[in-house]
Amino acid sequence: MDSFLEEEAAATAVPAKRRPAAQPGSALLPALHLPASSSEQHLNFRSSKEACLSYIQDAMLQKQWKRAAEFLTFYVEALEKDYSREHTGPSEMIWRIGTEILCHHSRSSMKEFNSFIEQMKTLGVKRYLKVCLEHAFRLLCNGLIDEAYQILSVAESWRFGEQTAIQDKEMRLIQAYKGLLDYYSWSKQKNILLENEQDGSEDLSVEQEMHSCFRKAAVSLKEIIKMPGVWDQFVKCYVDLLEFYGDHNEARQVLNEYAYNSKFPANPNAHVYLYQFLKRHGEPRKSLISALKILHDIVPSHELMIDFNAMLQKSKKRKKRRLGLEVIFAALDYAGWKENVKAWNCLARQVKQIVISGKHLDWIKEEWNSRKDWWPAFHFSHYLAKRNWQENESLSCEKALVAGILLGKDCKYFKYVSHQGCKARVKRFRILKKFVNKHNPVYLRISGLSDSSVQP
Repeated sequence: MDSFLEEEAAATAVPAKRRPAAQPGSALLPALHLPASSSEQHLNFRSSKEACLSYIQDAMLQKQWKRAAEFLTFYVEALEKDYSREHTGPSEMIWRIGTEILCHHSRSSMKEFNSFIEQMKTLGVKRYLKVCLEHAFRLLCNGLIDEAYQILSVAESWRFGEQTAIQDKEMRLIQAYKGLLDYYSWSKQKNILLENEQDGSEDLSVEQEMHSCFRKAAVSLKEIIKMPGVWDQFVKCYVDLLEFYGDHNEARQVLNEYAYNSKFPANPNAHVYLYQFLKRHGEPRKSLISALKILHDIVPSHELMIDFNAMLQKSKKRKKRRLGLEVIFAALDYAGWKENVKAWNCLARQVKQIVISGKHLDWIKEEWNSRKDWWPAFHFSHYLAKRNWQENESLSCEKALVAGILLGKDCKYFKYVSHQGCKARVKRFRILKKFVNKHNPVYLRISGLSDSSVQP
């Protein structure tokens, strides 16, 4: 990166002695004056260094990558002049700032990045493995998979003194990402093999290569997921390998450990992967509900709550049907669900069943009590009625039924949508209007205005 930075500095920098001072009120930072003599540099090194870092930060925040490169050049030059006195070693800062600049600079190239990152690897053994990971990620982002694999292989064989606990974790990461690339190679060979089978041809070399990649990937991936952490991609790939070779018990054990081991951080994806695995293998509904119950507790707005609600509604147990109502109400508390037709259909269907049966109106009342102060504006305003009717007739129909039951026949949303539907002579809106008018006393009971108006 030295040549790259020097070129930028030479092209855009104003020499420190001739740099004009910024005018008061200028939008630019004031000019940076780096010390000229060694004695002056020694006295003002720290303040100059901090000022230069401030300039770099400002330039990066404004995405002025050329300007940031220029100031980084000044920063490195200042360090070189005073390196013997400054022992703290800001090499990690240079590495991280330089990497960010090179990733965004319009004139940077992989050649420049490779040159810079190789220099960074020599600045401190404690950071060697981290820098290698950064290097591999950058290569992968540019589609250079073989080169990234080579970098990780070299890093895997690196040793320096006694390995610390931190280095041990970093080495496992190196091996894990190498295993991820082995999985990628396995997946490619698997697809070639499947295509050959469809064509009726065989290639033993492809099958051997695929099995070789499997063994290497499985060893690395299995090792990393033993450590407590969030290892979503590694777990998914490892389970895919196990399932392909028919080791379903091991796959289930891995997913159960990842989801339920208390040493691992709470992770909604762990329960998603377990649920998807159980569903793929035709597990009983009880097991599926158990997996989604925990997901609901962690992320009540997850898209799988539709599936969860559907399973709960099919249950013969009253407790689970009650939970289903709670689940769909909770999902609709979130803005991302406001126009979800499936969700409103689930709620409308369950509310309608309860109203027709006359049982469990207290379930609706309990859910509505905590929402009656904000749901009307959030879901059932006159503005939303007009917009929903114009954009999605099915959505407006489902919401209108819920609004009519929860807020009564005089609700703005229900009145507008039912009027427009009847005006357009759409049959289901006439049925909707008739249903809500017939069961309007339910609204009184739910709202608590007149509990005696409806018999239990």
